[in-house]
Amino acid sequence: MRISEVRIHPITLPFAQHFSHSQKKDMSADNILLEIVGEDGGFRGYGEGAPRLYVTGESQAGAVKTAYNLVRSESFPWDSDSIAEIWKFIEGHRESRESNSALCSVEIALLDALGKSQSKPIIDYLPAGFYTGKVHYGATVPLGLEERITKICGIIKTLGLEHVRVKLGSVFIQNERSMRIVRSSLGDSCELRIDVNGAWDRDLAFKHLNLLSEHRVKVVEQPLMHGNKDLGGLAAELRARGINLMADESACTLRDVEEIIDQGFFNMVNVRLSKCGGFNRSLKIIDLLRKSNLPFQIGCQLGESGVLSAAGRSLCLVSSDAAYCDGSYDSFLLKENTTTEDVTFGPGGVASPLGGCGLGVEVDLRKLEGLSRESERIIIKRP
Repeated sequence: MRISEVRIHPITLPFAQHFSHSQKKDMSADNILLEIVGEDGGFRGYGEGAPRLYVTGESQAGAVKTAYNLVRSESFPWDSDSIAEIWKFIEGHRESRESNSALCSVEIALLDALGKSQSKPIIDYLPAGFYTGKVHYGATVPLGLEERITKICGIIKTLGLEHVRVKLGSVFIQNERSMRIVRSSLGDSCELRIDVNGAWDRDLAFKHLNLLSEHRVKVVEQPLMHGNKDLGGLAAELRARGINLMADESACTLRDVEEIIDQGFFNMVNVRLSKCGGFNRSLKIIDLLRKSNLPFQIGCQLGESGVLSAAGRSLCLVSSDAAYCDGSYDSFLLKENTTTEDVTFGPGGVASPLGGCGLGVEVDLRKLEGLSRESERIIIKRP
């Protein structure tokens, strides 16, 4: 493929309804969308990053700047005919959580463009050893009022989803009410995980232990902030109760995961494309977890558009051994989207390959114009 220009679009994706967790209470998500235009407009490739200060330390403006520097670097593959050349470019940049969402957007756009230029789906460039033709996604219940949680649980039950992640915050009584509603609404057969996004300290975490056992929670995701010295004691108590402790914000890079394995506190890891820097780095993390017999899930960032949802679908499809898959929430969460295709999963959380070339989705340029800010858009011409 021969690239003529790259465009970086800061975008704001409005939510259909308020969706909160302990670190985010907005009605929209600020992402970046990177567009690659082929010579003579023969193809367009798209990638997306979801910069989050509380995850990788990236702001939207910072991610735009990093993406710009990546494209302007001497090693950027303006001419490329193989996946090996793209992987060489990605692997040539140092590992840093502060650049992961930007790197993700650039890498996915390159893969999408390569696939479209060669008339291949993106999955053809990914390892096939753990391929599956079908994904079973779970649901996420946000922080919120009882009425809202009850309504969401009703939708989840109607869809027949088998595993659910419940967002909990720093107010015990609110968490207690949320867990009661979710368990009573969804019944004993639904597998429950909770996600705290680092909102607890040691005392609050131990206060929740009986509540977690009472509602038969299977997984507790990132209850304490990254680096909290009390993690070891909490990990031992959860293990004694048969509850898995999952790393999320603590696991953004391969080095992070190596440290997690050495420490032995976490016994699961959440892998997310934007958080981990794209396919190349996410797959390296997954490979290490497989070799270490440490279970993992494929997750997503709150507020992904159809571009990241489509990329996440591909990662799920080559990860049949993932304990859980989250994502493809598009029509449930977003008021407006970037893609012409609806990437949302179907009944039972079931989703299949999207078909087509590259990611299998096309960006609606009129929608993109409405979601982005022209004054902040950056165009980089072929040198």
